[in-house]
Amino acid sequence: MTMKNPDCLLVILTLVSCATAQDTDKAIPQWKATLHVVDEKGDPVPGASVKIWYHVAPPPGQSIAMTNKSGWTDSSGAFFAAEHSQTAELAFEAQKKGYYSAGKSYELGASYQDDPVKWSPSVTLLLKSIRKPIPMFAKRIRSQPPISETPAGYDLEAGDWVAPNGKGTKTDVIFTTHFDKRAKNDWDYKLSVSFPKPGDGIQQFEISDLEKSSSLRSPHEAPQDGYQPQWTKTQSQRPGEPSEYGIDKRLNFFIRVRTVLDEQGKVKSAFYGKIYGDFMDFQYYFNPTPGDGNVEFDPKQNLLKGLRSTEQVDAP
Repeated sequence: MTMKNPDCLLVILTLVSCATAQDTDKAIPQWKATLHVVDEKGDPVPGASVKIWYHVAPPPGQSIAMTNKSGWTDSSGAFFAAEHSQTAELAFEAQKKGYYSAGKSYELGASYQDDPVKWSPSVTLLLKSIRKPIPMFAKRIRSQPPISETPAGYDLEAGDWVAPNGKGTKTDVIFTTHFDKRAKNDWDYKLSVSFPKPGDGIQQFEISDLEKSSSLRSPHEAPQDGYQPQWTKTQSQRPGEPSEYGIDKRLNFFIRVRTVLDEQGKVKSAFYGKIYGDFMDFQYYFNPTPGDGNVEFDPKQNLLKGLRSTEQVDAP
């Protein structure tokens, strides 16, 4: 058949092109995301720089590629973006001068599932104010105490075990482990975290899902009281039963060490710090100024030098 009318040909091509585009849009689902940014009081933060990252087809030679929708939060602290994409996840981030950055990932799921509710997330990020970041002794520990069944002291300032197990000279925290192994799948483990001086101690604190989005997860200040002299962790394994061994990454603690009490038993002087993580895979932060509860660490001013890459701390 010969097409004699070029206008008819143009119409047909246009219809085919539109149909193809509609089929493509229908095959590739569209995510629609709303990002809310709030401060510590829960008030909206307008004018925050935000990005929503998503995966795209990678160029030749690469396995992963991402791009983003970027902009600024409006007067209500919100930002909206949408895109037809086969990405399985989104990554949200927010920044503003005077605040710690915030970020959070979100699982969309497989694109073929095309869940309109899951693919229309509303995510909130927390921007915490930058107050007074300070130099601190900070280190990550990922190993058991050097000895078992016998107390081992750790010097937070030296970043090492107390002699003869290391180069430390001041015992700030005492770790005592007990491991009773009766068979391969039958054992009990106990770890005790204690302190050498009256008034020293530890207390656990919770971090909400919203706080986890901030690069500063902890409060700015450690509390002055509420410390317990000991914290104990127990784990076990029995034949035919699942093991209880593991690291609870949700745990976080404040610590008070080198405490001096007055005649009435009240704290006269003490040093404060914080711990992210579970024993014995955790990061500690030690404020070198007595009486100062500030635990807002400046990652650029770590007082511990010469740390290995696995021991370095980059979170405030």
